[in-house]
Amino acid sequence: MSTNTLARRGSGRSSDKAFHLATLAAGCLILVVLFSVAAFLLVQSIPAFQAQAEEVTGGAGFWSYIWPIVIGTLIAAAIAMALATPVGIFVALFISHFAPRRLALGFGYLIDLLAAIPSVIYGAWGYIFLAPLLTTAYDWLAANLGWIPVFAGPASQTGRTMLTAGIVLAVMVLPIITALTREIFLQTPKLHEEAALAMGATQWEMIKMAVLPFARPGIISAAMLGLGRALGETMAIALVLSPGALTASLIQSGNQTIAAEIALNFPEAYNLRLSELIAAGLVLFVITLAVNMLARWVISRHKEFSGAN
Repeated sequence: MSTNTLARRGSGRSSDKAFHLATLAAGCLILVVLFSVAAFLLVQSIPAFQAQAEEVTGGAGFWSYIWPIVIGTLIAAAIAMALATPVGIFVALFISHFAPRRLALGFGYLIDLLAAIPSVIYGAWGYIFLAPLLTTAYDWLAANLGWIPVFAGPASQTGRTMLTAGIVLAVMVLPIITALTREIFLQTPKLHEEAALAMGATQWEMIKMAVLPFARPGIISAAMLGLGRALGETMAIALVLSPGALTASLIQSGNQTIAAEIALNFPEAYNLRLSELIAAGLVLFVITLAVNMLARWVISRHKEFSGAN
């Protein structure tokens, strides 16, 4: 074996070792950042947890203060996911399996463009255009379906309600779900699709038998990324939603989310009030972490179907 060959092998091993160390350092950096954020939130939240109940905003203790905001956060995210997930899946299917190639490229570009729009633009659109447009629909819902608690009146005359906020969030997370789901659909093995069609399946039957089972973990991952965006969205909710007490009705003024509560009050907060808002951030951090851990557990149960895993 020549000297040049030995030198190249030694150089290759050194490069592999350097690359291994670089990737290890990058992985450790992520853990350090995550731990430091969690530690900061926990330390800064301690005064809010230890304060007397009457000292906390609302006068009934921290958990009584944060609980309605947590419910509002979950309601807004649930509305967004209920609207955006099925629409995103169908749009992704249209782009990947039904649309002509040129039309699919145009739709794909449009979806990517929607994902790049800043959240404050969505918030301004929801506040100025969408909210006033929905007031008539809210009046109709209150008059005809007011016996259902979520549509109980009186309807907001400004349209700045939890339902409006959920619709704006749905529009915001739709590009994320659609783009990721589209890429997963395109990864479906062509042999699976062709085998289903060769057996006499229709286009929809082929999608149901070959595409959707393969893409199931990817769809869950896309939905969880969209959910993370919906849970943590700040500016759009702060602009669209009219803060108020927790209410079961989605068409009345009221409710609030954790992110919007922090954004609206943080600039003027100090001492205990600042600790309350940081503690609210810690609660949101825990909720988001729990949602992602649950999503990874669900995906791991079906990872054999996914080429992405």
